[in-house]
Amino acid sequence: MQPFTKLSAVAVPFPQPNINTDDIYPGPLASPVVRLKKASMRDRADMGLNCFAAWRYDDEAEPNPDFILNQPPYDHAEILIAGENFGCGSSREMAVWALAGIGIRCIIAPSFGDIFFNNCFKNGVLPVRLAAEETSALRALAEDRSGPTFTVDLLAKTVTGPDGRVRPFEVVEYYRQALLGGLDEINATLTRLERIDAFEQDYRAQRPWLTY
Repeated sequence: MQPFTKLSAVAVPFPQPNINTDDIYPGPLASPVVRLKKASMRDRADMGLNCFAAWRYDDEAEPNPDFILNQPPYDHAEILIAGENFGCGSSREMAVWALAGIGIRCIIAPSFGDIFFNNCFKNGVLPVRLAAEETSALRALAEDRSGPTFTVDLLAKTVTGPDGRVRPFEVVEYYRQALLGGLDEINATLTRLERIDAFEQDYRAQRPWLTY
């Protein structure tokens, strides 16, 4: 997993509330690129093709020029500034894989679907919760199509917009350290093997009647 420390990038304004995981990663009947066999539902490396596919493509699986992620500078955005309750709905982890597949590394929103929020950390994407008025102000700045730079600093736990204003955010320290180190849950566990082994030895020493 790629470490996340400090990201300076274009941000795309995406104000619609209640974007669910089926919108982010639509099923075969709703996805033109899957129906026409241009995307895989199984290969994680190709899942970016299916990201927002029902909106991103027309019925012939050609890019829809009216969809914001097909328009410059947002076609190379790495930050998505969303509306409330982003990632609600089903638990499909492929929604995060698909967003990562089109280069999104950070999502800023007032609130998230709980499972989606946790899945982001497990897949190298940083979800940032900011107050609704703050996200609205950042989206307004992102509407400048000259492509101003936004900076998300996980070390400092801040978001800085092109207006120069620094906006702090909170993140669980375990997830913060995992992202800084580029560690998924398995690799994070492997860094604790010595402590795990020491705990088990002490546990067995205090309970000699246990054999396993």
